[in-house]
Amino acid sequence: MGRKVTIKQIANLAGVSSATVSKVLNNNGRFSEDTRKKVLKIVEEYDYRPNAVAKSLRTSKSKTIGVLVPDITNEFFAKIVLAIENYCDPRGYSVFICNSAENENKELQYFRELEIKGVDGLIYLSGSDQLLQEKTRLPIVCIDRKPKKHQVTIVTSDNVQGGYLAGNELVSKGCNNILLIRDYRDAFTTEDRVKGFIQALSEKNRTFKEKNILKVEVGIDIAKNAIELLLNNDEFKYDGIFATTDWLAYGALLALNERKLKVPEDVKIVGYDNISMVKYASITSINQNKELLGQQAAQKLIESIEQNQSYKNSIITLPVELIERESTALNISASSI
Repeated sequence: MGRKVTIKQIANLAGVSSATVSKVLNNNGRFSEDTRKKVLKIVEEYDYRPNAVAKSLRTSKSKTIGVLVPDITNEFFAKIVLAIENYCDPRGYSVFICNSAENENKELQYFRELEIKGVDGLIYLSGSDQLLQEKTRLPIVCIDRKPKKHQVTIVTSDNVQGGYLAGNELVSKGCNNILLIRDYRDAFTTEDRVKGFIQALSEKNRTFKEKNILKVEVGIDIAKNAIELLLNNDEFKYDGIFATTDWLAYGALLALNERKLKVPEDVKIVGYDNISMVKYASITSINQNKELLGQQAAQKLIESIEQNQSYKNSIITLPVELIERESTALNISASSI
């Protein structure tokens, strides 16, 4: 017999039925310990590998899921993807990670390829309406995204509360004229953060005007350049900054440092996401539980796959917390987590 064997051949060598071999390989059903050892010894000797394609045809399940991520180099997304893998692996699911680099056409291409490959479901970390308008048989879970024209399960953080915490922190530390620097795109996460921020200011009887909003692309250099432009034009009259991402907060900090404006004495800053960078830059930030976001998304998707359940229009909201550092408090240690 050649080295490549079938389940039937393993059964003949072990003196058991093919059904028993399948039970041992899948670790379900009833069989003796002696039978298990005998079958696994033969499997190891002949280096037997199950035919995943044939199995998926029999079960209509491939035990694979796709993850579409806009930027795998972004720590926020990378930690979520890692959490997804950590949840899926012990449950027998492989994860195909597709990095779209913020390119909608690339996202759409990946989406179609994943369907062709027969993935059982999709976790989606981007926000393209173009993609989610595609007809699909796949169950989909979105993380921190709320597509306007597609019914999916959504796992998100409490962004209204996060914005509220940021606004309350700045006002409680004495800020009277606060700049809001935000992503120019109208993603619901950003809109919710702004909503909570304005709510906090309103409760503290602080007025907030449209001229206090600076819309930019997300990026350290872009935020730095935007703040520098205000400074150069003598238009920076603010004693506080709320940035809807940590990248924007860090860019603002760099611009202020170059102009010798002291943080937090002259200007206080709050960011959002609590990625590693702001810990070392001592920037106060709103922490999203990235591990729990990934875990919850993977759990809901696998439940949908295995139980044929529909989670359409289901929204799971996770709590956030403010991590205070030196950018809003003079006496907080830079090693604060």
